[in-house]
Amino acid sequence: MTSSTTPLHALRDAGVAVWLDDLSRQRIASGGLADLVARGVVGVTTNPTIFASALATGDAYDEQLRTLAADGVAVEEAVTRITTDDVRDACDVLRPVHEATGGVDGRVSIEVDPRLARDTAATIASAQTLWSQIGRPNLYIKIPATVEGLPAITAALAQGISVNVTLIFSLQRYRAVLDAFVDGLEQAHAAGIDLAPIGSVASFFVSRVDAAIDPRLDALGSDEAAALRGTAAIANARLAWGVYQDVVAGERWQALAAAGARPQRPLWASTGVKDPAYPDTRYVDDLVVAGTVNTMPEKTLDAVADHGDVRGDTVTGTQDASAALLDRIEALGISVDEVTEQLEVEGLQKFEASWAELLGTVEAGLARVAGPAEAGR
Repeated sequence: MTSSTTPLHALRDAGVAVWLDDLSRQRIASGGLADLVARGVVGVTTNPTIFASALATGDAYDEQLRTLAADGVAVEEAVTRITTDDVRDACDVLRPVHEATGGVDGRVSIEVDPRLARDTAATIASAQTLWSQIGRPNLYIKIPATVEGLPAITAALAQGISVNVTLIFSLQRYRAVLDAFVDGLEQAHAAGIDLAPIGSVASFFVSRVDAAIDPRLDALGSDEAAALRGTAAIANARLAWGVYQDVVAGERWQALAAAGARPQRPLWASTGVKDPAYPDTRYVDDLVVAGTVNTMPEKTLDAVADHGDVRGDTVTGTQDASAALLDRIEALGISVDEVTEQLEVEGLQKFEASWAELLGTVEAGLARVAGPAEAGR
């Protein structure tokens, strides 16, 4: 297979933007990120776990850690400086993609402190600070789609801040996210802000849905339940695409589009396969539709590049069948709404645990590189 016909390029040709769910200073400095861009990666997402892993591997951060330790910088400020530096540099690597795609792709995401997910005002303030500190037009600020996060999403967009809405599991919450997006752009337009540079994606989590529902199906032990294993996540995501289509066909969105606004693309997140019984490219191959983003951990990205089965649009026209699948699951006594609500709670807990892990990793790093005087402070 030639480089022009790899599955990654087939995804691009099918209208799917391929993003990497990973970032490290070593990847930037070595040219590894630039190499991935050359292979067809057009965006990057990050999270605290990714940064903690990067800091725990190798010595790429030691020089900055020594400077921060010598200056007596507090741990939380050190985390901010380290992560914003990496994201700023990644934005610069992706800047040519941003320009070549007219501002659509070439984006890099950084997450607000997840401990603020239930605090609207603090989330808005954090988004404003990160946007200002990094200072790149191809930045996305990640804001969780909690009830409290919805008005923060609107407020950020209304100020011209590009937003990656994260932690979406349910169709009901996704509709609210789309409403928050439209509200924000309408407010920006009313304030005279140019809508064209404002970008947004909505990160709809996929594999975690199967990881939560499959054990419930297994516990039932019936043939019907067994036949439904591994169907919920893709069906849920395909229905989300239908929700998105309904919104972009509506009058409110059409008015914004006429004013130069760009749609909030659905982004398929959590696309690494968690059950080894499933094909390792399943959450990519079965969610191909133009106008979406798929952000992949490197292992999934490599699997797709090697043997992805890109067979054209696998989403359009599947909504009725997807709804029927979820109805069958509901008929077995498994509430999809209850599962997605629990996944949001667990997701926030994981985000906060990841943040604590990142703080601990940076604290340990500062202590490791500090001289005797600094270590004894």
